[in-house]
Amino acid sequence: MQGIPDSYSDYIAWEQLPHLWCAGCGHGIILKGIILALGELDIPPHKALLATGIGCSGRAGDYIACHRFQGTHGRTLAFATGIAAAQPDLTIIAFMGDGDAGAIGGNHLIHAARRNINITAVISNNFNYGMTGGQFSPLTPENSITSTSRSGKSESIMDICSIAAEAGANYVAKTTVYHVRELHKFLKEAISTKGFSLVEVISPCPTYYGRYNKIGNSPEMLNWLKETALPLEKFQSLSHEEKQKFFWRGKLVQRSREDFLNKYKKQQSAMK
Repeated sequence: MQGIPDSYSDYIAWEQLPHLWCAGCGHGIILKGIILALGELDIPPHKALLATGIGCSGRAGDYIACHRFQGTHGRTLAFATGIAAAQPDLTIIAFMGDGDAGAIGGNHLIHAARRNINITAVISNNFNYGMTGGQFSPLTPENSITSTSRSGKSESIMDICSIAAEAGANYVAKTTVYHVRELHKFLKEAISTKGFSLVEVISPCPTYYGRYNKIGNSPEMLNWLKETALPLEKFQSLSHEEKQKFFWRGKLVQRSREDFLNKYKKQQSAMK
């Protein structure tokens, strides 16, 4: 991957490259951010696990040389919870898309955050289901054109960051694939935080969402993210009507609530 230091080459499954994602897809940017974070935190490949589900993001495990697990659609966090309980020394990252995290996997997300299990959830928000034809998802903005909302999506957007924060996650942040330095910073902080962490990364699908909504080609979509993703404080100062034209980015939560496994071990010791 271009821009990856030689010292981090052990994290990359070079024999699997080039990847099969569409031109302009942000999944490669997010995966690069994960690799850089693991390298800078000095977490060796044999101590890290990338869990994925079904969808475009599910192929990320093919390109990283650490422990990998791919489960059924929507169950990424359920499987990752079991792995975290059985192998507490692993650094576990669950890389998910709109469906794995917000639709069929939404309930698992709530309870992983509630338990405060030691997992970092990285959500690639593509604004639609890219692998199956561009249908709208819970994370698709209202009024968006998709293959299943040809006159605009009627449903409001699911605020997955607020849900995770209210459920009990120790770390919650959101950024975009344009703001790569911020993405890198958030991923390092999330992985370093004990307990459940979530980083939502706005990465609109260029093949469907960008085309249907006439945003333009991939460089034009990145410029669109630059203009529409505002720092959280600035976004909060806008009126309700103005907020409909923008997205927020920033850190929503960072706290140190005791993680699930540590609490469980204490309870087990007290019973002896």
